[in-house]
Amino acid sequence: MDSFVVVSIVISACAVFAIAAITIGREAHRLDAVAPRVVYRIDQAVEYVSELLPEETQGHLTSDELRELLLAHLTWTHDKGLLPRDVIDRPQDISEKIISDGTSVAAYLLGSASARGVELLDDVDVIHVVDAHMAYFAAIGAVGPRAENEE
Repeated sequence: MDSFVVVSIVISACAVFAIAAITIGREAHRLDAVAPRVVYRIDQAVEYVSELLPEETQGHLTSDELRELLLAHLTWTHDKGLLPRDVIDRPQDISEKIISDGTSVAAYLLGSASARGVELLDDVDVIHVVDAHMAYFAAIGAVGPRAENEE
């Protein structure tokens, strides 16, 4: 084999490797700055949440009522700025801490339940729904870390 051919093959292989390394590095850097894609599916959420609810709460709520409570919870998160509209390929630009506690969302759900046609037999059912819904958010990667105890 001619030495020119061997040198050409080695130079070509090095050039291909360099181009691939630069391209992969650039894309990895770009993807690291972009918020991960989280897909919320209401049917999946209803199923997931219903499986986590205690049996007594499962007996109190129909799937449609549970769906309405989950939609009310989503409305609450949107109103609090926790559910932005345009998040696909958006850089992570969180500048302030937003803390969500179960008490305020439970109060909101209790207030909006009757307007959505949900008859609650026991107020504690809302607490169970909120806890299970937050577990669904965590399972799909839609929540951040727990807040530190700051005074």
